[in-house]
Amino acid sequence: MNKITIAIDGYSSTGKSTVAKQIAKYLGYVYVDSGAMYRAITYFAMQKGFINNDDFNKEALIYNLPKVKVSFKFNEDLGFAEVYLNDVNIENDIRTLAVSNFVSKVAAVSEVREQLVKQQQQMGENKGVVMDGRDIGTVVFPRAELKLFMTASAEKRALRRYDELIERGDAVSYDDVLKNVQERDYIDSNRKDSPLIKAKDAIEIDNSNLSLDEQFNKILQLAKMTIEGLE
Repeated sequence: MNKITIAIDGYSSTGKSTVAKQIAKYLGYVYVDSGAMYRAITYFAMQKGFINNDDFNKEALIYNLPKVKVSFKFNEDLGFAEVYLNDVNIENDIRTLAVSNFVSKVAAVSEVREQLVKQQQQMGENKGVVMDGRDIGTVVFPRAELKLFMTASAEKRALRRYDELIERGDAVSYDDVLKNVQERDYIDSNRKDSPLIKAKDAIEIDNSNLSLDEQFNKILQLAKMTIEGLE
């Protein structure tokens, strides 16, 4: 059976990672969470004091990029690959609202994007990969056989993210989460380097009113049709 590359782009908290994991598992493909890679760099910058609420020392981050190694290691118990920064598991550390508040600013740095895009393209050289992010169908894999663009209202996305953080035990307010979602939308869509835009040949999926099962089945059907079209 032919293998394809599936590129899933879209706004924050649209469930890109959730459905990408499901599709990759079903098809036996490699799943890559590109957003987690940018979160890892952001976490590194925060730990080193390069970024905070008052300042962002881009030059220091760029200078230290060669010292940063982001990798994924599959966790059999969890059923998906966790993120490692310089061989240290940071899967839970990068999922906080604190990291979310800075990740779009870090992701807008051209040198950061250049380094991570090269790594992402290497991961997909042999196809059979599902990758989600902001510029996968436009920059990383412009020739991907199946491109999807995920969207939903900011309010719906904020509520999903809020529920997720509360379930984890994080002390957050819905208003703060909504503000974060809206700010990230603006930064992601207006940055100069690889802004979040829908690829011309991408299929838009508005999951504002879709259940997880409905979303999975809809995208799986698109994947199967694309694979069959190559045979």
